[in-house]
Amino acid sequence: MSTHAVRGRTGHNRANLYDEITDKIIAQLEAGRVPWVQPWGTAAAKAPLAMPKNASTDRQYSGINVLILWGAVIERGFTGQSWLTFRQALSLGGHVRKGECGTTVVYADRFIPGSEKRRAAETGEEAQAIPFLKRFTVFNVEQCEALPDDIATAALPPPPGLIEPSVEALIKATGITFRIGGDRAFYAPVEDYVQVPPPQAYFEPINWHRTALHELGHASGHPSRLNRDHSGSYGTRKYAFEELVAELSAAFACASLGIVPTVRHADYIGAWLEVLREDHRAIVRAASQASKAADYLLGFVPEPIVSAPTDSAVGDHQVA
Repeated sequence: MSTHAVRGRTGHNRANLYDEITDKIIAQLEAGRVPWVQPWGTAAAKAPLAMPKNASTDRQYSGINVLILWGAVIERGFTGQSWLTFRQALSLGGHVRKGECGTTVVYADRFIPGSEKRRAAETGEEAQAIPFLKRFTVFNVEQCEALPDDIATAALPPPPGLIEPSVEALIKATGITFRIGGDRAFYAPVEDYVQVPPPQAYFEPINWHRTALHELGHASGHPSRLNRDHSGSYGTRKYAFEELVAELSAAFACASLGIVPTVRHADYIGAWLEVLREDHRAIVRAASQASKAADYLLGFVPEPIVSAPTDSAVGDHQVA
């Protein structure tokens, strides 16, 4: 391969990398997040005010990597600013958890190819250095296990009293990976974990419980549990149906646990009924699946806490 071809490919890769970084920043701005203004100190933020650093070398990241890593901390709800490569985690006696997705950072420098050195020597001109970017994938230390105690960080717990003991017990007993942090609530079906912003991020913390139980309702459908269909993409009937199941499940679980969120479940469900209206049996089927999901989750709560009446109207024998 010619030097020209190598230079062309390198330049193309560099341009693609710049595009990726720029597109990421644009997406953050369009979402209302300014990646170079640290949001720590707000209710939803859990990471300390600090520059990101490499946990193995203790060196701080600089330049565009600061924005990239700040953005990852905000987006994914990490509570620390320390990062490691896959090999660095291994060298420290730990490892990256299976299924974790890393964050791409870049190393920028300049080099003088041998051909350019020879040309400069022949002509007496100054050799021209070529800029380059190299990709690295790093993982937040919270994505790793078995690290030394002085490197591993534990998530900061919410202030006491904001999470109802019954829901806290349920979360722990299910064995479902449950993360508190970030600024959005979701269930990741492939990695099989739930993430919900901290209770103090809500105007009324009691509403946190409905959100937590909604996402746990989604998690109940994992193949290892109730095995519901999670294949629907956003905007499809399958997606709308699963959202309806999760919301009804949260409503049933809240009622069973005596938790009264100020958010009205009926208002939320109404939006999904517009999508499902063409199928007049959908609400009945969704309620049946939601009862199974709520029963599954409530089965992890100590018996005295739960007083859930059963309604045979949504039993399997009623659904055609």
